[in-house]
Amino acid sequence: MDPRFVGIPELTGVPRIAVVIDVMRAFTVAAWAFSRGVEKIVLAATEDEALALKEHHPGRLALKDGAPAAGFDLVNSPALLRSADIGGRTLVQKTTAGTVGALAVADAPLILCASFVVAGPTARLLRGAGVPGPVTFVITGEDGRAEEDLACAEYIARRGATGAGVGAAPYLDRARNSRAAAELSTGVRRGSHPDDVALCLELDRFPFAMTARREDSAMVLRPTTVPRTVVGPRGPGKRRHH
Repeated sequence: MDPRFVGIPELTGVPRIAVVIDVMRAFTVAAWAFSRGVEKIVLAATEDEALALKEHHPGRLALKDGAPAAGFDLVNSPALLRSADIGGRTLVQKTTAGTVGALAVADAPLILCASFVVAGPTARLLRGAGVPGPVTFVITGEDGRAEEDLACAEYIARRGATGAGVGAAPYLDRARNSRAAAELSTGVRRGSHPDDVALCLELDRFPFAMTARREDSAMVLRPTTVPRTVVGPRGPGKRRHH
């Protein structure tokens, strides 16, 4: 694997494989939504588009970051989502970083959306594919400078290249001490919960990766089961779920 780490403004051309990182909180929230039984997540470019997609498809739920707003059913908080009754529903998600990053690489042949809660399965998927060429990790926060996203991307890249024997503590510490974590902990970011940071730092909480692709005219995110035993470029190996 040849990892490249870029911010959204630095994207040029169409990556062969894109891993879009948003730890705090879009793709932690997405993983929680799937764990709560959401069937799929439609990624919207604007809040108006999110509301239109909800209106045109009765039964969908709309989610945004920031404070609650008219027409939106949920906010971008894993702690607030963990008790929501959303099983079997379709979620429309619009955030300022994660969904923007995914839509920016919409033409890539393989798009994975990730955070620490699905880091292991994402790395196994990359390793199992035996990726020979460059993998573009899109650091969505702070124009590519978000420490929590960069730490997660570097962890996934290293674990995808070498297997499960990678210590996660230094990467999680970087995320824990990030600007985003501080803003969430102190309530600077609206639509948050005191447990959000801790939930965003739960390594491998869920056993699936998340794959985005075009379905008709929309970008749709779905969970992808990843076997714990994969065959990569170095042969078969066991992967333990933490």
